[in-house]
Amino acid sequence: MNLRDLRYLVAVAEHRHFGRAAESCFVSQPTLSTQLKKLEETLGVVLLERSNRRVMLTPEGEQIVKQTQRILIEVNSLTTLSEQLRDPMGGDLRVGIIPTMAPYLLPKVLPRLREAFPNLRVQLTEAQTSNITRMLKQGDLDATLLALPLGEENIQEVALCDEPFVLAVPADHPKADWEEVFTEDLEGEEVLLLEDGHCFRDQALEVCQAHHGIESKNFSATSLETLRQLVAAGVGVTLIPQLAVPADAAKEGPVRYIPFTAKGSNSPRRTLGLCWRTTSTRRDLLEQAANTLRECMADL
Repeated sequence: MNLRDLRYLVAVAEHRHFGRAAESCFVSQPTLSTQLKKLEETLGVVLLERSNRRVMLTPEGEQIVKQTQRILIEVNSLTTLSEQLRDPMGGDLRVGIIPTMAPYLLPKVLPRLREAFPNLRVQLTEAQTSNITRMLKQGDLDATLLALPLGEENIQEVALCDEPFVLAVPADHPKADWEEVFTEDLEGEEVLLLEDGHCFRDQALEVCQAHHGIESKNFSATSLETLRQLVAAGVGVTLIPQLAVPADAAKEGPVRYIPFTAKGSNSPRRTLGLCWRTTSTRRDLLEQAANTLRECMADL
């Protein structure tokens, strides 16, 4: 028995699917299946009920998984504690970040983090909110950068900044030359959104529904860059977080980015934050990192 096989078991318990579990563990499905068979032989109990369509835990498997999760959390805590004792502000820091932040925020903040914490090695995982939150809770990540509120038990949330949304429209759109828009101007617009699972989709959809925008049923994108290209092709309009607006966005480009008016209190935006477990042994480091991030993001 080894920790790798225990991680495979937890992954299968979470995904209820060998293929997705193997993908999350960065191994092939046959490798994962073989190792779990060996784990069952070692323990002397059947952990999984297998069928062609899905995987279920046996009652014995349910109990083993609960204990395994506790073991993995303690192992991660032991590793983190040893690093902290060697260098409280150094070592490895495993951070999860959502895709609608990662490519736009990381180039801005990583240099500042390296400057503030020269002995710190930041290891990044980019995934949707549900995935990195699960990894944080089970001890596979030390912190997450995402949109708040998260609302999870035993998770500390620290707000870093409020990020406004802008309206992205094609260059030939009637609103393309507007200096600003009101949320009410979304009424009747066909709005392109990200696919299910992205928290930014939920935030944008809430704004659209509140102001009678029409969700596009013909397209759902996997990334903000896909949304941008669809807008450039004249398929529809979309909401884009300020971080994703190109620094050189020009009036003559194929996509025009129009800010929402600051008048009133309903200008659409999201709160970006840093989260960690309340029991984390790296609280001091994470609090200082949050302050550094907040300074970097002050101009958003």
